[in-house]
Amino acid sequence: MNTMLIVFLKEVKENLRDRRTMMSALLFSPLIGPLFLVMIMNVVITRELNKADQPLKVPVIGAEYAPNLISALKQQGFVPQPGIANPEKAVRDMDADVVLRIPKDFGDSWRKGQASQVEMIYDSSQRDTGSSVERLKGMLQLYTREQGAMRLVARGLSPTMMAPVSIDERDQSTPQSRSGQLFAILPYFIVLAIFIGGMYLSIDLTAGERERQSLEPLFANPVPRWQVLLGKLGAICVFSSTSLLICLLGFNVFGRLIPAEKLGMTMNFGPSFVLQVLVMMIPLVILFASLQTLVAAFAKSYREAQTYLSMLMLIPAVPSVMLSVLPVKVADWMYAVPLLGQQVGITQLLHGDSISGSQLATVIAVGLLVAFLVTLVTAQVYRSERLAISA
Repeated sequence: MNTMLIVFLKEVKENLRDRRTMMSALLFSPLIGPLFLVMIMNVVITRELNKADQPLKVPVIGAEYAPNLISALKQQGFVPQPGIANPEKAVRDMDADVVLRIPKDFGDSWRKGQASQVEMIYDSSQRDTGSSVERLKGMLQLYTREQGAMRLVARGLSPTMMAPVSIDERDQSTPQSRSGQLFAILPYFIVLAIFIGGMYLSIDLTAGERERQSLEPLFANPVPRWQVLLGKLGAICVFSSTSLLICLLGFNVFGRLIPAEKLGMTMNFGPSFVLQVLVMMIPLVILFASLQTLVAAFAKSYREAQTYLSMLMLIPAVPSVMLSVLPVKVADWMYAVPLLGQQVGITQLLHGDSISGSQLATVIAVGLLVAFLVTLVTAQVYRSERLAISA
């Protein structure tokens, strides 16, 4: 056990002096997620809120054919702009979010009591046009309902005849569950903090030492190889755990800067969230440390190991993409799948749902079992004499 402690303290001290490892493990990897998410969300939310508060400026073609319609829309915050010669090209070139075109026969159809048609010209593939299109559509629908009701009253009929079915919407979402949908990518940043937090250290302690030819004198000592391995894994786990903790604290601090409450959402990155995520992630810390060391053991140089682990970094993205894109219904069996179970658990916490004791125990038990098996494989590789040979 003294060998494990000596190797552990040696590797921790040496890498604390390595500026590259410190920057990647304790600054870049844990804080890139919170900072990136906060900046993006602030820009998106602020932009949408500003557009919602401002008058809706829309080019109108043929405004003179429907003065009453234009007047009614102005009361809802509509500001008509001069018409455009080629509205289709304007929306494709993003010169306008949406263009309203009123045909010449609008007035004739109106006076005859027929349906008067207007055209909304927009490009739904443009990301920034959605709110403007929905606002204009809502204005037109409101005007349509009001005028339809007035026509029925003029004929001595009840306006309720227009709506034979009344829809009572009961949204079961909560402010926190809506925020969970907005932050579906957050679990990936947490997993990424663990992965990058220990990646450079695991490369340096195996492929790096192999390239520097310092593994051979280390293995020449009369000590069990597994003790040397556990000492190195312990150092990697310390850096990964520290990176994870900094990442969670970053979300706790920077998350308060996101104006989610203006969208009717609430976020909870408090102590309870941090503690539960830390407990769930312990198996992943050990698993990633063993897996990264195993992969690095097959590389003969630092750069080669970095290439292998960079490709391995794509694996944690699979569950996050699946959970954020596909309508996945959470099931108990998911907690028994390493990596997927952790990300499902974090997603549940973001939605404001609780994780049962059995689900948490499943995540930890299965994760530790898989981490133990990978560690056994890594220990077997460490027993090979070829590991110390760089050429």
